[in-house]
Amino acid sequence: MTQDAAALDLLFLQARTHSHWQEREVADALLEEAWNRAKMGPTAANCQPLRLVFVKSAEAKARLKPCLAPGNVDKTMAAPATAICAFDLDFPETLPRLFPQTDAKSWFAGKPETTEATARQSATLQAAYFLLACRGLGLDLGPMGGFDSGKLDAAFFPAGRVKSFLLMNIGYGDASKLHPRNPRLDFNEACKLA
Repeated sequence: MTQDAAALDLLFLQARTHSHWQEREVADALLEEAWNRAKMGPTAANCQPLRLVFVKSAEAKARLKPCLAPGNVDKTMAAPATAICAFDLDFPETLPRLFPQTDAKSWFAGKPETTEATARQSATLQAAYFLLACRGLGLDLGPMGGFDSGKLDAAFFPAGRVKSFLLMNIGYGDASKLHPRNPRLDFNEACKLA
């Protein structure tokens, strides 16, 4: 199978990080389709710890706003949707169903540091898969830090076992407000063949 150059260009070369948004709704069905594609990417023992909350309603935006750093308020409030990306520390409970080949749940019993490290790493991978799936479906994104995770978790995950680590504004970006693309490191600056 050959690589589809147009698809690779869409995902990596044409896509940009957006901060300004067209006034177009993001359909719930499109977010679900992006999830259904992203969930197929690999995670440690198929643990799938990513949890997403799609903030779209005025009420949910009002809960999110006080958690944001000042520089992220306007672009987030204007975005049609914002995905709160979080990892679930209770992911081992799903392992008997998601990874039935062995007793993977036991790998994490009594090991909170291992559980959190695995949850964070695999959820980060899943967030990247989700970003690429959204791009492939024609959506634009603006991933960002710049929020108070303690406040956000209290507002959206009060049980305490789900921890936020990233926000992604989602919509149809206003390309007229993009700045020129910033440079990237060359292969020989960031990579080594050993």
